[in-house]
Amino acid sequence: MTQFTHFNAAGEAQMVDVGDKLPTRRVARAAGCIRMQPATLHMIAAGTHTKGDVLGVARIAAIMAAKRTAELVPLCHPLALTRVTIEFLIDTNAAQVHCQAQVETTGQTGVEIEALCAVQIGLLTIYDMCKAIDRGMIIDAVRLLEKAGGRSGHWQRAPD
Repeated sequence: MTQFTHFNAAGEAQMVDVGDKLPTRRVARAAGCIRMQPATLHMIAAGTHTKGDVLGVARIAAIMAAKRTAELVPLCHPLALTRVTIEFLIDTNAAQVHCQAQVETTGQTGVEIEALCAVQIGLLTIYDMCKAIDRGMIIDAVRLLEKAGGRSGHWQRAPD
């Protein structure tokens, strides 16, 4: 692809017309992490945070974000998602929580933005729930890992 698809010939923003595309199975995976103080991570891992199950709440927030992406990203198509999975991995050595989202649908356009949105909101929810004890947390390395389906086929990020 050599041009931006969200602009018409006059340079005006537009929603891409996907009406002529055939519905196919679409899958996207995205990931990111949030770095924090070791004591903050310990509270999350031990489940001793006064706000409760931080990762459980973040998981629900991430799923909701994937479902509502079209309301947040102006030119995104509303999609009927068939599956959203969110995984969190606690990395005590680096004092961070990794998040990975996989989003699926059968439709005429991909789910990359939904997967990226899920990761961002999942990590932002962790920040929100822990900011009273650690305002220095850093959300980092949010990226698309893989997408499959549609005309452009399969794409996978090279290993880091």
